[in-house]
Amino acid sequence: MKPSFSIYFALLLLTFLCAAPSALSKDNDPSKKFVECLNRHSSDISKLVYTQQSPNFTQTLLYTINNLRFAKPDTPKPLVIVTPLSESQIQTVIYCSKKHDLQIRIRSGGHSFEGLSYVSPLPFVILDIVNLKTFSFDAETETAWIGSGLTNGELYYRIGEKTDTLGFPSGLFANVGVGGILSGGGYGMMMRKYGLAADHVIDARLIDANGRILDRKSMGEDWFWAIRGGGGGTFGVVLSWKVKLVPVPKIVTVYKVFRTVEQNLTTIFHRYQLVATKFPKELNIKVDGQSIVSSASLRSDKRTVIFQFEAIYLGRVDKMLSVMQEQFPELRVVREDCFEVSWLQAMVYFSGFELFTPPEILLNLTVLPRPAFKSNNDFTQVPIPIEGIEGLWDMMYKLPPQKATLQFTPYGGRMDEISESALPFPYRAGTLFKFNRFAETDTDEAERMEWVKSLAKYLTPYVTKNPRSAYVNYVDLTMGTNKLEGTTSYRQASKWGKRYFKNNFDRLVKIKSVVDPENFFRHEQSIPPLISVGKF
Repeated sequence: MKPSFSIYFALLLLTFLCAAPSALSKDNDPSKKFVECLNRHSSDISKLVYTQQSPNFTQTLLYTINNLRFAKPDTPKPLVIVTPLSESQIQTVIYCSKKHDLQIRIRSGGHSFEGLSYVSPLPFVILDIVNLKTFSFDAETETAWIGSGLTNGELYYRIGEKTDTLGFPSGLFANVGVGGILSGGGYGMMMRKYGLAADHVIDARLIDANGRILDRKSMGEDWFWAIRGGGGGTFGVVLSWKVKLVPVPKIVTVYKVFRTVEQNLTTIFHRYQLVATKFPKELNIKVDGQSIVSSASLRSDKRTVIFQFEAIYLGRVDKMLSVMQEQFPELRVVREDCFEVSWLQAMVYFSGFELFTPPEILLNLTVLPRPAFKSNNDFTQVPIPIEGIEGLWDMMYKLPPQKATLQFTPYGGRMDEISESALPFPYRAGTLFKFNRFAETDTDEAERMEWVKSLAKYLTPYVTKNPRSAYVNYVDLTMGTNKLEGTTSYRQASKWGKRYFKNNFDRLVKIKSVVDPENFFRHEQSIPPLISVGKF
């Protein structure tokens, strides 16, 4: 007799819930030994521990997986998830992970593009720092201590509760974790005025592989430099960050306008590349693009490409319109397109919500969509010519409508004034755009992964070279990985390391060799120590 559909479904669900090996006897079960270790060294941790047998294991695992490509039944699952509340509990997790030779993955907002904060091919545990939500504001010094478990939205909301004349130049979307953003550098809508989020970190508290709690003074300037852009999951568990907040006007101006190929998008975008980095620092216009079906299209399949030009001006609308009319009249922005709002309300807008949505929406960690996707990215130093842009449209038509997204983030302004060695993030003066591409992989995953690869190949003439660049917070494992076990050569690690960090990669390797020579904190693209990569 063939099994019924309901039995089949139950078996599939059981496979997902218990995807890790079950053949081990209980006496040899590493998760059991790990949990026993936790309970032995921390009397109050048991309610914060989720094994694969826990009723809430799957819910806890999926809660902040923001790339659903890694939420499938065959994705490797952690043996245990721990969501500590205190520093001492994190020390215990580190101690027990080392004792029982389990890899540790540190999760903040769960936005790793390759799932590196919650997936490993080796036996592992997740240290989920979602509960580290410290926010301590000092009005006199205009600084704040912020916990690594805060999201962008929570951070913006907490700042807004205290002041309407200060902000922070962090990321674009409300549910992205602050810990991950700062670890990779972090950029947002105020980057042209104030630089990266990590440029404004002035202290930090970190737990190292030996369980020591360190601040800027005790870790030293090299280590402190490395954690502000050298990538997450490499140099320790950063508990909290002290940041310098930045001045913002009580009123800022925002707009979003859309242009299609039929509305002269090709010429508009070409002009945009020439002017976007030369605007006053107070103005930032980023661009998102997709292909859509439109009755106005002249193509037989009615396809076109539409770009959203999304702007913030740190000032009033009249001054912003004057700048637009003088420097970028081709976009034809008019007063009716623009809105004067508070900085906090602008952050709601740029998180993808309707403009006047109450700011409390920023506290909702699950309201934003979570697609399955593959992405890669580059930096550009010269404009893409007209023929290159037209070829880009052709590439967009190869996937179904609204299944691929292009993102252009302009540089210039303050970014031109900061040395490329000031932080591990090196892409400063001379950079025009960070250019990111997404393809949704909800269906036809192999085909869409190949499309991302082919688009990267198409763009080769138009992006940086020697090395071809990439942003570590938009991690891409197709550039190369460390070996899962054993040693990784310096040459092998450089394949991806130089692309993220240029010459800063060498300094990061030397720092890693001193602060974590046994390579406890590691993943597929973590900085390896010299003991693993060998001599230069």
